[in-house]
Amino acid sequence: MSINVIGAGLAGCEAAWQIAQRGIRVNLFEMKPLKFTPAHKNQGFAELVCSNSFKAKRVDSASGLLKEEMRLLGSLLVPCANECQVPAGGALAVDREKFSLLVTKKIRENQLINIVEKEVTSLPKSGITIIATGPLTTKALSKHIKALCGGYLSFYDAAAPIVSRESIDMSRAFLASRYNNGNDFAYINCPMNEEEYDEFYSELISAERALVNDFDIDNPKVYEGCMPIEVMAKRGKDTLRYGPMKPVGLYDPISGKRPFAVLQLRQENKEGTLYNLVGFQTNLKWGEQRRVFSFIPALKNANFIRYGVMHRNTFIDSPNLLNLDFSLRKNNDIFFAGQITGVEGYMESAASGIMAGINAVLRLKGNKPFLLPNFTMIGALSYYISSGCISKFQPMGANFGILPSIYPPIRDKKLRYEAFANRSINFLKEICYNYENNS
Repeated sequence: MSINVIGAGLAGCEAAWQIAQRGIRVNLFEMKPLKFTPAHKNQGFAELVCSNSFKAKRVDSASGLLKEEMRLLGSLLVPCANECQVPAGGALAVDREKFSLLVTKKIRENQLINIVEKEVTSLPKSGITIIATGPLTTKALSKHIKALCGGYLSFYDAAAPIVSRESIDMSRAFLASRYNNGNDFAYINCPMNEEEYDEFYSELISAERALVNDFDIDNPKVYEGCMPIEVMAKRGKDTLRYGPMKPVGLYDPISGKRPFAVLQLRQENKEGTLYNLVGFQTNLKWGEQRRVFSFIPALKNANFIRYGVMHRNTFIDSPNLLNLDFSLRKNNDIFFAGQITGVEGYMESAASGIMAGINAVLRLKGNKPFLLPNFTMIGALSYYISSGCISKFQPMGANFGILPSIYPPIRDKKLRYEAFANRSINFLKEICYNYENNS
């Protein structure tokens, strides 16, 4: 007996790992290194295309709770991320190359996982299969999925540039974390006064953007969480100052004052030689990126190791297609996992892979699915993407807004979030123990 998993991204690796941990053989199909999508460059598995951050570590945050739930379910990626983390204040950020290498090593060393290096253009005609091909599914397989699902949706995603540490002008920057959260030196902060910001803003909104196939440059269909910086800027002059360039919680040690605007740079690799521009996803032409971002004083002579890019993301109409266990309603032998289901975010995608992997094994054995209640973060995301009552389906990441309320109500936000986390974790500790010992 074996189960097929198509795609060795975050969701595919988690799914394959869960299946193998339950003693079932896995055929893990991955087209790299024979073929790459426009956004992928690394030959390894679980490649991080956009940010290198898995968001907050605090368990009483939505993303922190999600990672703790994954850990309790036996996640492969969460401990790998912890092992490869780089300084990022209260966030869990990783050296993306070391992370990919570690995940790849663990997957390849697992004797129950058979790696098949080939492009899959159509689904197997029999057996249980998990489709975890991600938002950049190839055209050939996308057509097959479209026929299977009766259509699909899409939006555009963007990645931020990376610069070398040595090219940053530290005489115009300072090291700090917002509100001194975590490591005080986690971020390089590039401050700007009002005059500098005005000049930068003017150049940004008039810069030339790269064309993307089927992309309406004036009315881009872009996910809010990855809005290109130049698109966000056109919403208003102060939009960036309330978003990725907000100066709140930061003080320039040179002036002793809060800057007018700040760009934060986050460490990209363990060696600390590379930094990415936090929140600066962009679709500007490469030459324009160098020109416009050099108006930020600390980046005047920055060496861009990687420019920002925009790419098309595809996801299915999950609320009308998937069951709560991530299986296809009209064919329970086919499961979907990852961003293609409409969960948004690295760890959200990986979490769906965990659930799909567990339930694929249960399907193979003829057992009932493993479902989590909607007061857990993973359960709430599962309900969101499988609920047929959603009229305008859009990608959703972990957030406390999708969890049911606490009763009696707790007015204090910090205490309320702690209660959300405790409710979920206490349940999972008990249910996972009982499930693993009785399955």
